[in-house]
Amino acid sequence: MYPQKVNPGRETSSIVSKVFIDTNLLVYTIDRKDKAKQEISRIIIKKLVDEHIPVLSTQVIQEFYVVATTKMEANPVVVKNIIHNFHNMELVNIDLELIEQAIDISVLSQISFWDSLIIAAAEKANCKYVFSEDLNAGQLYRGIKLVNPFAEQENSDFI
Repeated sequence: MYPQKVNPGRETSSIVSKVFIDTNLLVYTIDRKDKAKQEISRIIIKKLVDEHIPVLSTQVIQEFYVVATTKMEANPVVVKNIIHNFHNMELVNIDLELIEQAIDISVLSQISFWDSLIIAAAEKANCKYVFSEDLNAGQLYRGIKLVNPFAEQENSDFI
């Protein structure tokens, strides 16, 4: 479902998909209270880094830092070190044009501005998927499929 196979003649190769990672997937990687989601999120992040092109936005990194250091009570220096490891992921900077796109998506799709900003960032990076627990799994926004990695069917397709 995720990497597309191409078979020109005898050779087989994979076309990797860009996958946008929402904040909740990152937060669960350090969540000691929900071991099942922690394990699933760690497996998925590793697989995305190894086999696809993971994409984050400045919004996601900011939200991750705030949630990790407040709700999760993680050490800010440790969280900074985790964020440093995001250098191997593509980063979308939130700018005025992206905010305007998010407003359009929010109005037309009737979803929150913050979720619309995720969709706009994923679209800007030409992602095929957004991995998020917050949006409706299977829904398409501007040609981007929403995947809930914690839904049993979705995660069995991916893991």
